[in-house]
Amino acid sequence: MFSESNLHEIQFHGLTLEQVEKQIKRFETGFSPMNIVAPATLECGIKHFEDDEIADFAKLYEKKKRHKKMVKFVPASGAASRMFKMLFTLLNEYDGSEESYNKFFTKTGLHTPKNFIDELPKFAFYEDLVAVLAKDGFDINTLLAKKDYKPILEYLLTAKGLNYGNLPKGLLQFHKYATENRTPLEEHMVEGALYAKNHNKDVNLHFTVSPEFMDGFKNKVIDVKAKYQSNFSVKYYVDYSIQKPTTDTIAVNPDNTPFQNADGTLLFRPAGHGALIENLNELNYDIIFIKNIDNIVPDDYKDTTTLYKKALAGILIHYQSEIFHFYKKIRGCRHLSDKRLRKAIDFLQNELYYMLPEGFENWARNDCKDYLIEILHRPIRVCGMVKNEGEPGGGPFFVLEKDGAKTLQIIEKAQIDTKSKEQEQIFNQSTHFNPVDLVCAVKDYDDKKFDLTKYIDEEAGIITSKSKDGKELKALELPGLWNGAMSNWNTIFVEVPSITFNPVKEVNDLLRKEHQQQKQS
Repeated sequence: MFSESNLHEIQFHGLTLEQVEKQIKRFETGFSPMNIVAPATLECGIKHFEDDEIADFAKLYEKKKRHKKMVKFVPASGAASRMFKMLFTLLNEYDGSEESYNKFFTKTGLHTPKNFIDELPKFAFYEDLVAVLAKDGFDINTLLAKKDYKPILEYLLTAKGLNYGNLPKGLLQFHKYATENRTPLEEHMVEGALYAKNHNKDVNLHFTVSPEFMDGFKNKVIDVKAKYQSNFSVKYYVDYSIQKPTTDTIAVNPDNTPFQNADGTLLFRPAGHGALIENLNELNYDIIFIKNIDNIVPDDYKDTTTLYKKALAGILIHYQSEIFHFYKKIRGCRHLSDKRLRKAIDFLQNELYYMLPEGFENWARNDCKDYLIEILHRPIRVCGMVKNEGEPGGGPFFVLEKDGAKTLQIIEKAQIDTKSKEQEQIFNQSTHFNPVDLVCAVKDYDDKKFDLTKYIDEEAGIITSKSKDGKELKALELPGLWNGAMSNWNTIFVEVPSITFNPVKEVNDLLRKEHQQQKQS
């Protein structure tokens, strides 16, 4: 199947022939669909806390963090090209004629070319765009009056100007303030100062970055670090990692034979955000905050985000203490009493919503003990969940495990058997959505770091259809970071306000009020 040069490619990529053959086998067999049995709801599976309880959990975090090492982990790989899909279409197809104008600029609404042009001065990058156009003799107001939008788009998207179509989201100007503009990278630095600083006022930040953007991130941090350290009286420690090439997966043709590039080389592709479990596994902290690079807001809206991040960390600390209590008692007992068994079952099923296999109490006591110890000896994640308002993506569900237990998981639609009307019906009953708002604990009762790679559900990956150079191919995505990569963690879902979820998927999302600073500060 592989030539001598292919074998060298595999080796150069840091992979073994056995690993690649295993990946190809996976294309042939596919992944077993997840068996969802019910959506997690406020009635069962998702915790709702009143305002006073949220405040108490935030206070608990503030009290306990003195003894904790914390980091804010931000997946920030990849270019922002998809964010500008509408504008690239406009750049390629708009020719300035009346017919073309009517085609693109008659529709109204948030995600329309008309809205982009009409509201152009509201974007944080507007002044930079004006400046790069002027440098080459273009006046933006004249171009707008003449409906000559091509230079505006070229100087925004391409290397002629700002090159936004080829930069990562983290380095784009997102938010406009009275005296400055901020990138998502900077907003995460601000957020870190607001909820992730330790008792020494140190803020640890970790960004996962594509290699081609690494210098841009590092240079930006160098440029702004002193300013934010002064503004918030903190000290930043920022580090970075790249998605490891050894987590890339081979691409195949529709018949599952290795896909070859035009020059005959094999095609390896990044295997999705699930590969970042390797990056996460190298961090040695007590509390890890996880949030995507584009899910940030300007200062006007940060209070709620800050409060709930602290509260989620407080909830994590509370439940970790409870889990450690049960783990210590059960591990240390010579004989598991009825009372202790009953208390452990009540805690797992009523507090963690871990539904044990049917008839569990009738198992031999040593088997019960071993099973409980294994469940309690796991990484812990507290995941914020927002009410489902039509956003695409995964949600919280109960999944039937092989041993008969029902556990809380974040499930994407691609992971279920969509040919099953029952599974699709359950999926569509979901009341909440996963905004990627996690706080994690990755150390055990003895303060030893878990090996996170041992808690991955290898069956939770996804096979997708792609194309390259006009040829169809199949790609393999590893179990997602907050899906299958954390499948065997202890999971707590908590309802959070929708204001805490404000991603920027398309450029015009920046025109939403949540991304427009109201106060002039």
